[in-house]
Amino acid sequence: MDELRLNKVFAGFLSAGLLIMAGVQIAHVLVPDQQLAENSYVIEVPEATDVADAAPQDTGPEPILALLASADVAAGEKLAKKCTACHVFEAGGANKVGPALWSIVNKAKASADGFAYSAALAEFGGTWDYQSLNAFLAKPKAYISGTKMNFAGLKKPEDRANMVAWLRTMADSQAPLPTAEDIAAESGS
Repeated sequence: MDELRLNKVFAGFLSAGLLIMAGVQIAHVLVPDQQLAENSYVIEVPEATDVADAAPQDTGPEPILALLASADVAAGEKLAKKCTACHVFEAGGANKVGPALWSIVNKAKASADGFAYSAALAEFGGTWDYQSLNAFLAKPKAYISGTKMNFAGLKKPEDRANMVAWLRTMADSQAPLPTAEDIAAESGS
């Protein structure tokens, strides 16, 4: 490319830049900026204390104890097929990415032999009773912050009840179903 052509290209870009700057200045003269004395659409914001009092409290997942007696074990087995990529449900089954879940109902948390649990789950303590299984299956990371389980959870209480009912059958001796007192205590009646 010769020097004259390079100068013409440079002059073209320079001229375009100057025209844009001049156009912006002319636009500011023709349509000056104005600050409104008041917003044209007023949004009323309540006091912060009113919002805090009115905010709904997270009470956790819906209770499932009442649903367990009539839960569909076959539907729970179908839901568990998603879990077989990481878990095994047979007696004496080897751990996979997740621990073996044979006889998990009423078993101590973080107690599968030979599985490296996250520190959060290992320190959590307790047993996998019906309520804790319900909460964990609803949102694992919300129930135990820091768990290694990468599962979004089961949103529907019926799905969680079906899954827990199926997990209950995956044991040498099944855990007893909740009593009427347990169900009443869970529902707050």
